Amino acid sequence: MTNGKQRPLGVHSLDHFTLAVPDLDAAEKFFRAFGLDVERGAARLYLRCFGSEHVWADIIREQRKKLKSVRFGIFPEDEKAFKERLGPVAADRPIRALGTSMWIKAPDGLCVEVAVSGKTSPDEKVECGLPPLYSHARGTGPRSAMGVIRPRRLAHLALFSKSVPEAISFYQEYLGLRLSDKSGDDVAFMHGPHGSEHHMVALARSGGPGLHHSSWEVRSIAEVGQGAMQMEEAGYPSGWGVGRHVLGSNYFYYARDPWGSYAEFSADMDFIAAGAGWEALDSPPEDSFYQWGPRPPEDFGTNYELA
Repeated sequence: MTNGKQRPLGVHSLDHFTLAVPDLDAAEKFFRAFGLDVERGAARLYLRCFGSEHVWADIIREQRKKLKSVRFGIFPEDEKAFKERLGPVAADRPIRALGTSMWIKAPDGLCVEVAVSGKTSPDEKVECGLPPLYSHARGTGPRSAMGVIRPRRLAHLALFSKSVPEAISFYQEYLGLRLSDKSGDDVAFMHGPHGSEHHMVALARSGGPGLHHSSWEVRSIAEVGQGAMQMEEAGYPSGWGVGRHVLGSNYFYYARDPWGSYAEFSADMDFIAAGAGWEALDSPPEDSFYQWGPRPPEDFGTNYELA
């Protein structure tokens, strides 16, 4: 119960994703350059943010790049209700049930896991800081004084879907996500009902499922820019940014990975509090993509997971 009202049933966080790639060595090099803590396991990589034990992703090896699954977190007290909600769906689209995990499939075939876990999405807007002063008199220092940019957490995933309206309905009905904003049937953004940033999931129209990008929170627009330079100096000059989005409002830089998808440095995204009366906009394309920044690459919206 919240303020005398029934607490909504819905996932509280984006918890984990599993991605297959054809070359684990290349993946390890890319994600280390991006500033993540990469652990090499038996035939897979585990991605953490430095200073945290939470595993945000595991990267496995297959012949082609493919988003294998996405896991969302729920509160322990909601487990029974979720089993009742997802039971008929799981019966029609069986995968497996392991302990406190429930597996279902989205309409486009993406494997979705719902599991009891701690809340990792923020409970209030994350402060976007200013770059630290180099001294009491100087605002900046030499490049040699800059450290490595290390993201703090996985912020959201942008997923390709054959039908954005069907995907919206699925995530609303079964996971309890809510529509934040959209642009026709081309793109949509969805947030959690227990307080989350503007989107923990973004949806983009394509010929089938896939991962467009993983987005990782950094502390400031300065760290977004420094992250862009960090990736270029590490041998990854292709990407998009620095810029600022319209829907979500975050500052961004997208670093292109070796398989045509992206990892995004993101800062200062809009926050939607639990119970907030948020009005979802349906914006025209020119008012839904980016407010300022360089032109995106021509293939920015290409789903390279499609054969």
